[in-house]
Amino acid sequence: MGKITGFLEFDRQEQKYQLAADRVRHFREFTLPLDEHDLTKQAARCMDCGIPFCHGPTGCPVHNQIPDWNDLVFQSDWEEASRNLHSTNNFPEFTGRVCPAPCEEACTLNLENQPVAIKTIEQAIADRAWNMGWIKPEPAQARTGKRVAVVGSGPAGMAAAQQLARVGHDVHVFEREPKAGGLLRYGIPDFKMEKRHIDRRVRQMEAEGVVFHYNQNIGVTKSVEELKAEFDAVIFCGGAEDPRNPQLPGQDMEGVHYAMPYLVQSNRRVGHEPMRGNGEAPILAAGKDVVVIGGGDTASDCVGTAFRQGALSVTQLDIRPRPPEREDKLSVWPYWPTKMRTSSSQAEGAEREFQAATLRLEGKKGQVTGVVCARVDAKRQPIPGTEFVLPADLVFMAIGFAGSMQKGLVEQSGVTVTKRGNVEANEADYRTSDPKIWAAGDMRRGQSLVVWAIREGRQAARAIDEALTGASVLPL
Repeated sequence: MGKITGFLEFDRQEQKYQLAADRVRHFREFTLPLDEHDLTKQAARCMDCGIPFCHGPTGCPVHNQIPDWNDLVFQSDWEEASRNLHSTNNFPEFTGRVCPAPCEEACTLNLENQPVAIKTIEQAIADRAWNMGWIKPEPAQARTGKRVAVVGSGPAGMAAAQQLARVGHDVHVFEREPKAGGLLRYGIPDFKMEKRHIDRRVRQMEAEGVVFHYNQNIGVTKSVEELKAEFDAVIFCGGAEDPRNPQLPGQDMEGVHYAMPYLVQSNRRVGHEPMRGNGEAPILAAGKDVVVIGGGDTASDCVGTAFRQGALSVTQLDIRPRPPEREDKLSVWPYWPTKMRTSSSQAEGAEREFQAATLRLEGKKGQVTGVVCARVDAKRQPIPGTEFVLPADLVFMAIGFAGSMQKGLVEQSGVTVTKRGNVEANEADYRTSDPKIWAAGDMRRGQSLVVWAIREGRQAARAIDEALTGASVLPL
């Protein structure tokens, strides 16, 4: 905890943003960090809770010891706060930026709508640790002689690789793209997390002995059987990239795209990377009316990207009813509540339509010109007579993912797949139907949060370490 009476003395304070009119002119991060004095006061607000739900199963998937490092920040012992934070989370500078902070929803002070600013403090600890040079490579003192292949370098793959390397295994990461990070790099825009944060973690991991192999699409450029023959264990961390198909009439017209190809293109452009060599045309929102179908984080990322590219207008369609401004605390706390949330991207000028179903897309000469919508009832069925049309030069479909891509890696491996299209593996040992293959992250659990991917990567690493050596010192 922080100060015993801190929650009575200090109000909640969060990081502020650059003005929308300024931040839409660039793709850099735009949060304005709190100074040390304000951060100390925010840490002081942490209460002496009987049960700190923030770091239990309802709050933090990686079980960050939040009251402990809040107290350390309050005591100005930032270096020990960093050690504590890194003991449960390999990459707090990632989660401090992109995690939606279920820990804050589970905070006891959230009963009064004033939770501790946990996410802000977490990012501040991680950033200070880097700035002060406290984060250094932690190579293993002894080698096990065992070789592990990690397929995919998103947060699950990176976490698994780092944990396994630190206990002495020879770890090789195989990544389809030219750089590491998975959707952290190619899906999340730079205005939410600049890619320099990934690059320095990769450098740290390389110094710890992890070897990265880029432009290696396992199942295409290298077979699964070859991988199994070369390594003692293989872990699949390839994500859940298969987009859910809404099967809308007219979705094959020019100007209609799934969200992820658009975000990947934009991130490549911002990162000065060449486009994929498959002849794909550039997708740009400049001077266009944009409609985004979907109400989640990916849809919001499309909104913010479109504004930065110079869209004339952006409208976001959500089939769900407009949620209440505040939830009924006594019925949902400490769990994640359904309530009205406005992302920084939506606050930049997006129009939001709730209870709106997309019926079809219309166009001229093969080019989309509009989105035909209707209001829906409680069963999400269109209500006759409520149809309306939104003008659109560009439409992004962002309604989630249907599981892992089956072609290539998954098909070739022959591992059992769930009805939802995910690789089947339990949370006890993360082992698949093939005794030499493990799976973690979105590829196992389906589309989820970065913090869940890190947790699964860490736990799968322990399971692999136990299987290869008979015991493990890695945390549960």
